[in-house]
Amino acid sequence: MAKLYKLLAISCWLLAASCQEGRDAGDLWGQWRTDGQRYLSFSGSIAWFKANGAEIFGNFQHQGDSLFIQCSSIEGSPIDTITVERDFGMRPFTNIRLKIEKLNDDDLVLSKDGRTWSFYKY
Repeated sequence: MAKLYKLLAISCWLLAASCQEGRDAGDLWGQWRTDGQRYLSFSGSIAWFKANGAEIFGNFQHQGDSLFIQCSSIEGSPIDTITVERDFGMRPFTNIRLKIEKLNDDDLVLSKDGRTWSFYKY
């Protein structure tokens, strides 16, 4: 039953994102990959983190050279917060504020407090 609920919740998030197809995402739209198995996707106003089998969704806003992400946990699982804060190193889970250092068709470079994340279009 829990797996069915999770599948339904993910389907709803993806459906909402597809209905917004790039509306707010602008140049961020699409899937970005960093080293290893970490992915960050943007569609509409939805951000999607994926790492080590975990999938976490959030809302985002792109304003100038700033990126604001508010994650939410579908199941309320601590692993969701751990994935974003430890695997991606982005904190705090509910109010991530990043600077966009570089954004083009191939590369996305984000930074915060002296830390840098480099992604490439996947």
